[in-house]
Amino acid sequence: MSAILDVVELGFPWEGVDPFIFTVHHVDHYPTGNEHLGPTDPLIGRNLGADFSYRDGWSMYHGMAVPGFPQHPHRGFETVTVVRRGYVDHSDSLGATARYGEGDVQWLTTGSGIMHAEMFPLLETDEPNPLELFQIWLNLPPESKMVPAHFGMLWDEDIPTVTPAPGVSVEVVAGELESRRPPTPPPDSWASRSDTSFAIWLIRLDSGASWELPTAATGANRMLHCFLGDDVVVADVGAEANVGMKLDPSRPVALDNRGEPAEFLLLQGRPIEAPVFQLGPFVMNSAEELQQAVIDYRRTQFGGWPWDRADPVHPRSEGRFAIHADGRVEHRERQTV
Repeated sequence: MSAILDVVELGFPWEGVDPFIFTVHHVDHYPTGNEHLGPTDPLIGRNLGADFSYRDGWSMYHGMAVPGFPQHPHRGFETVTVVRRGYVDHSDSLGATARYGEGDVQWLTTGSGIMHAEMFPLLETDEPNPLELFQIWLNLPPESKMVPAHFGMLWDEDIPTVTPAPGVSVEVVAGELESRRPPTPPPDSWASRSDTSFAIWLIRLDSGASWELPTAATGANRMLHCFLGDDVVVADVGAEANVGMKLDPSRPVALDNRGEPAEFLLLQGRPIEAPVFQLGPFVMNSAEELQQAVIDYRRTQFGGWPWDRADPVHPRSEGRFAIHADGRVEHRERQTV
């Protein structure tokens, strides 16, 4: 029997396997930035407010002047935002705010409800501003759907990179590999439980490199997403970019890269096995809970919006930092990769 249980084409977004809802992979080749941290290229002809056109290699998304996603609500799940290139300016209804990027990860438990904005400031004025990020929607179990919202940061410097074989590197965003563990996820996350076999790994294989993916607990769901590469053999099946493979966690899986450098996102976890009802930014366990989420949002705005604009961005001179809801402040050096 093959270790590969299913092979799927990766669309937009990537369909999730319990406990994951879906994953979005944003790759935008933004031009130089203007004085407002938006693109210097003209915006004429774009459907501003809903620009997913990828025209000229980039989109404004819901941004009007700065690309990104202005103020919007969530309830009932978590967002794990892994920024590989570029920066994100975050602001939320808890009063937390941040600029993070170039390897940093934001982990947001939306719980009973939160409003937040995720903007993509174009900081460089004399060179392009490439952006690449993954946003992973991770479900919450029924008993945690209505926990208080929680904003957390995992900084690039604290996320371990393991080199399990020559030409192979693995960024361990969640889980464990060769006794290396990243910072702890938020307390109410499915990822914070010791019995969920949870992992988020970014795997890179240089040309000619190979590695055997270790086994995981029986019963866990394991998806390996190939997002870069042109000639990889996974177990006994050929793969290239934009292919996802559901794997048998109880079997080791050989990765053999015969072409250009290849990269994978591995998502793994024991399924929650609860009903999933989604309505836009709300993910609950029943239609009645979805209806209540809409009612609560209209009534409370999930705490209101403490910022003076729907799309807050920080000054160009600001580095990587976070101000947490409790007032705690973190500063990190500006870096490039």
